[in-house]
Amino acid sequence: MKIVMIPSGFKECLDAEEVGEAMRMGVHRLNLDASITVIPMIDGGEGFAKSIVNIKHGRLYHKEVTGPVGQPITSYFGVYTENNKKTAVIEMAAVAGLKLVPREQRNPLWTTTYGVGELILGALDFGVDHILIGCGDSGTSDGGAGMAQALGAVFTDEAGQPVYIRGGGDLAKVRSIDLADLDPRLTDVHIDVACNWHNVLCGRDGVAHVFGPQKGATAEEVEHLASAFQHYAHLIHNQLGVDIALAPGSGASGGLGAGLVAFANAKLHPRYEVIMQYINIEQHILEADVVLTAEGCLDYQTPNGKIPSEVARIAKSKGIPVIAITGTIGENAAINYENGIDAYASIIQTPASLDQAILNASPWIADSTEAALRHVRIGYQIAHRTLNEGYRPL
Repeated sequence: MKIVMIPSGFKECLDAEEVGEAMRMGVHRLNLDASITVIPMIDGGEGFAKSIVNIKHGRLYHKEVTGPVGQPITSYFGVYTENNKKTAVIEMAAVAGLKLVPREQRNPLWTTTYGVGELILGALDFGVDHILIGCGDSGTSDGGAGMAQALGAVFTDEAGQPVYIRGGGDLAKVRSIDLADLDPRLTDVHIDVACNWHNVLCGRDGVAHVFGPQKGATAEEVEHLASAFQHYAHLIHNQLGVDIALAPGSGASGGLGAGLVAFANAKLHPRYEVIMQYINIEQHILEADVVLTAEGCLDYQTPNGKIPSEVARIAKSKGIPVIAITGTIGENAAINYENGIDAYASIIQTPASLDQAILNASPWIADSTEAALRHVRIGYQIAHRTLNEGYRPL
């Protein structure tokens, strides 16, 4: 039996490599006559920069920048050289991720991507030809305006006074955008962004309504943020000639995708499309007897381009069963049965607080992986008996 395990990270808890190692531990508890392959998958969120740099034998560089709540933090970006082209890799989660926002300060109206712009400036100082940005696991919703300010953009109010964008809540104050002082080096570098292609900035399916509550917004704040994004998109369209309101990926990382397109002339890509250039999982999946994947939360959003759904899509093309190990089972998780996942199970088997679940995530993942494969082994035993004794219906 060939078992292939392709986990993503558990947000604010374990990165994909740590989840993969926990799954491997669970398998090793069983005396299986099996070939085991573990392929940790990055999705543009936590671990993105480190994984790409490791694959490309590059180097990480640390830099003090502005964190999501305005306090200085030490973040990093990677640089590698290939075919005489120097590429920087930036992971927005490492500078403006949800993990960096204290729980008592989680309010998307008041968190900033300014540090993302500072990392871009740091990469430009290295004379890079190309910048690859991973958008995922964000703790911000400022439409990338904070990043734009770090790069030299100036936002002004109706009195012509500069507006310092501390978060999405300030976007409604802006009446004019001036790019005269935007860093000119941006014109000489190509920027690609790996993002959730299904996220858009505005509308009922916009980022404010879909992700605002997850980042701490009340119902009233969600509506305020949605209105601010609509106003922001209108300004960008009228003054910069860029239509980002409903563009695929524009809502990625709280609208950072929109800001990267509008102010850095970036190109957005479905994150899976970008990641597959670095990690080839298709052949491993197609050779497997069973595939296990993992996600921090499995819910109705999982089919919208998240790692388990992409893994299942490939597996289903060859009829290969897929089992998902998940931290929590969220709203309408059963929709994943219609999108290629044959079974899923939460690692939380007893009442526990969030802090307890985070602390015990690794051993619980191992436990759940072991349990899943015990069920698979039962299936193999039944199949073996059927072949030897003839078919007997259950």
